Amino acid sequence: MTEATPLTVVTLSRDGYDIKRAMSKAHEPRLNLVRPDEVEDPLAVTCALVWAPEDDAFERFPNVRMVSSIAAGVDSIFACPSLPASTTVTRIRDDEQARQMAGFAAWHVIWHHRKMGEFLKAQEEKRWAYSHSTDMPSQVPVGILGFGLMGRQTARALVAMGYPVMAACRSEKDPEPGVEIVVGEDAVEQVAARSRILVNLLPLTEDTRDVLNADLFAKLPKGAALVQIGRGEHMVEEDFLAALEAGQIGSATLDVFRQEPLPADHVFWTLPNVLVTPHKASDTTRREVLRQVVENYIALSEGKVPPGAVDRSVGY
Repeated sequence: MTEATPLTVVTLSRDGYDIKRAMSKAHEPRLNLVRPDEVEDPLAVTCALVWAPEDDAFERFPNVRMVSSIAAGVDSIFACPSLPASTTVTRIRDDEQARQMAGFAAWHVIWHHRKMGEFLKAQEEKRWAYSHSTDMPSQVPVGILGFGLMGRQTARALVAMGYPVMAACRSEKDPEPGVEIVVGEDAVEQVAARSRILVNLLPLTEDTRDVLNADLFAKLPKGAALVQIGRGEHMVEEDFLAALEAGQIGSATLDVFRQEPLPADHVFWTLPNVLVTPHKASDTTRREVLRQVVENYIALSEGKVPPGAVDRSVGY
């Protein structure tokens, strides 16, 4: 793989999303991105760049050695029935994106803690009003579900502002100053029960699907806030609406949804205490995506584990 002999990478996605076109301004001469209909010899293709592939996407490309997501999430790749069992799956791990995610999460924690939505209402009414929140950050425990790259960066940002931070993890993690790491099968429930604000950053796996449900919401302190920036399939929407109506959840930020784009007639758009954003909590650059594809493929070719490799046994 050189500029003279670039690696052919097939781009696979659904719903008309053209990865090749999206990446066109990112200069990476060691890669030759092609759409499926541009591939002359499917059996010669050994690398794919993917987002939400069609169920039969890999049937024409049985010799693909590495499949790279264009983002941090890989759930749609593992859900693809034609994915070869021996293929290495990689994802994007971008420190800059993680810091961007941390900034988004911290902003929304402050929004809910300080009841900033009340200021917008007051401005619309041309009314001089004070926030009703007098609690200091040290009095507002924040729970983070998931403690990977993005969860850790988010925790650091919140600790720096004085919030008590807990993180729920499936397995042991390296310690982080100022963060209480809770490990175990019931870690999510333990953290939720003590969180005035709950931030979801879990990966989507069969174990985490529907994790934000009525049982978990019932464990939150009454009136807690939810910042949902994981995956749409994490949350049972009917349970969320019931918890919001009952006051069990006082306010929320929703950035991810089961159906995207969120339909114009969806009730989430009209909820007074819910802030909706269009799945843009964080992003990475096209150039960084392609750089990591090259880095991961070189490592695989040298018999090494690619830096972005995903553990199939856990799904992240």
